[in-house]
Amino acid sequence: MTATTDGSTGATIPPRAAAASDTDSTDPLAAGVPEAAERAAARAIEFLLARQDPEGWWKGDLETNVTMDAEDLLLRQFLGILDAATTRAAALFIRGEQREDGAWATFYGGPGDLSATVEAYVALRLAGDAPDAPHMARASAWVRERGGMASARVFTRIWLALFGWWKWEDLPELPPELIWFPTWLPLNIYDFGCWARQTIVPLTIVSAKRPVRPAPFPLDELHTDPANPNPPKPLAPLASWDGAFERLDRVVHRLRKAVPRRVRRAAMNAAARWIVERQENDGCWGGIQPPAVYSVIALHLMGYDLRHPVMRAGLESLDRFAVWREDGSRMIEACQSPVWDTCLAVIALADAGVPADHPRLLKAADWMLAEEIRRPGDWSVKRPELPPGGWAFEFHNDNYPDIDDTAEVALALRRVSHPQPDRVDGAIARAVRWNFGMQSKNGAWGAFDVDNTSPFPNRLPFCDFGEVIDPPSADVTAHVVEMMAAEGLAHDPRTRRGIAWLLAEQEADGSWFGRWGVNYVYGTGSVVPALTAAGLPASHPAIRRAVHWLQQAQNDDGGWGEDLRSYKYAREWSGQGASTASQTAWALMALLAAGERDSEAVERGVRWLADTQRNDGSWDEPYFTGTGFPWDFSINYHLYRQVFPLTALGRYLHGDPFDKAPLATRRGVRVTAGGS
Repeated sequence: MTATTDGSTGATIPPRAAAASDTDSTDPLAAGVPEAAERAAARAIEFLLARQDPEGWWKGDLETNVTMDAEDLLLRQFLGILDAATTRAAALFIRGEQREDGAWATFYGGPGDLSATVEAYVALRLAGDAPDAPHMARASAWVRERGGMASARVFTRIWLALFGWWKWEDLPELPPELIWFPTWLPLNIYDFGCWARQTIVPLTIVSAKRPVRPAPFPLDELHTDPANPNPPKPLAPLASWDGAFERLDRVVHRLRKAVPRRVRRAAMNAAARWIVERQENDGCWGGIQPPAVYSVIALHLMGYDLRHPVMRAGLESLDRFAVWREDGSRMIEACQSPVWDTCLAVIALADAGVPADHPRLLKAADWMLAEEIRRPGDWSVKRPELPPGGWAFEFHNDNYPDIDDTAEVALALRRVSHPQPDRVDGAIARAVRWNFGMQSKNGAWGAFDVDNTSPFPNRLPFCDFGEVIDPPSADVTAHVVEMMAAEGLAHDPRTRRGIAWLLAEQEADGSWFGRWGVNYVYGTGSVVPALTAAGLPASHPAIRRAVHWLQQAQNDDGGWGEDLRSYKYAREWSGQGASTASQTAWALMALLAAGERDSEAVERGVRWLADTQRNDGSWDEPYFTGTGFPWDFSINYHLYRQVFPLTALGRYLHGDPFDKAPLATRRGVRVTAGGS
């Protein structure tokens, strides 16, 4: 007997308390595992279909941390457009995220984060919270105990410098002349991952201009010693990379005054043109909130009036990142994920038995086909001869389609019996060609760029905000391999190179590192289905090691979970954490692909999903299982808790979609790497 969940309260009912209803025919645990899975899947299908937008897409909230909300208020204060209603709603959300010790974390249940706490505190001061209020006093004391604002990350101190709370001279220099560096020169802007590139280019203008707006209040309470706010720190050893770059930064500081004004002005103008050229049709930049924020600031400093069409569209796009909640609070999304959510929803519904010609799936397929990107973007700097063809993550992001979304959209489209199969075949053929063309020289795939592996960007003193390069990862590579297998290209030499890379990347314990999801459970849950789809037998040693690792990682309650601390402390936290619906589903997807359907581990995992499903067909998942930057920036995709459990239940009930033949050939379609 296992515990159940009360759907109205979400509370766990101990086995003894649940015993009275053990014979109730409506209780999924009274039936066998397949029957429980069928009922859970049916409820989940109904829940998911009801949440499709009339245009055909799905999008769950993308929850990150309060720095998004704090920086939104600071931006509006800087531009002079902060209003009372926005401030009140943002402050309500920020206060609700504070921990008992006064700090703010960057993920649910995580430790306090100094930079997040500093930014949240300042935002609440803007909202009128008094520094001697109990919650504010706890926060400032927590900050001082950890070194004060001097110990916060560079990006936090940039926001403080905008209002004179920190000296620009005490920040790393970021010269706008970087915009002219050729691609063969280290530290050119294309050495950075696209998300960092879009942030750094506008910040070169901000760094050059060094603007200061009048501070609305002092922040002495955030210093360990207000008379000495930035005590000197010893440099790292000269022989180390950190030491070398710290000394280089000092040289760049000294050269600041030596750069001729007309040269600097020309560099800033070139950076501003680069920014404007990459503004999307909806006014945003890359579909991501942080680059949009810094782009608006940079262009404003370059003389763009707030009524200028570029600025007006940019500010309007920022409003679309706001999620207004029923309690009146306002949460800012760092990004929006409609393409990703939609293709995952289609895969889940199709694998759970929804007919391939269901009107909802056809609507979703039409929407995805309309979102295909067929013009070059920044990726073409490294691949100028490669024809475009792929999908981005967001509503509007034509400059940065990504390899992961492209693979998953192709897998989703192959599950739909579209009335215009030639249209589908053409889009997928272009996607196959583009993804093959974006393969890195080691045989694997990154998310946005080719061979984005320079060791230098992460060493810059400026880049302490998280991962700033885009090297190949196991999860993205696995999804591409799975896509190629679906297209009958498992034996293509390029696919085999990806498979060889995956096998070489397996950890000693049998797991794979997850770059874009938490963490080893996600990596393993991505790689095993890809390898088996590509033809590796379940008896392959790599598959058996992965199965053993997953069995060892299963929690006593039957589910799987992994805490984000595994990114920082892999030995202690790999595969360890409270059970979650999405991570349990990833583990089940791997085990099912490995031929473990009738195993005890799978039965217990399926039972856990059935037990914890809410009455409305959804699952509750406060834990963050998505990754922006490993450890530094974490994501709770609110639709993950729905699409992945449904996918796992569907594959448990109906088998793996690759069991018999590639999806492309199953419909009598022959897809090659060519085509247009």
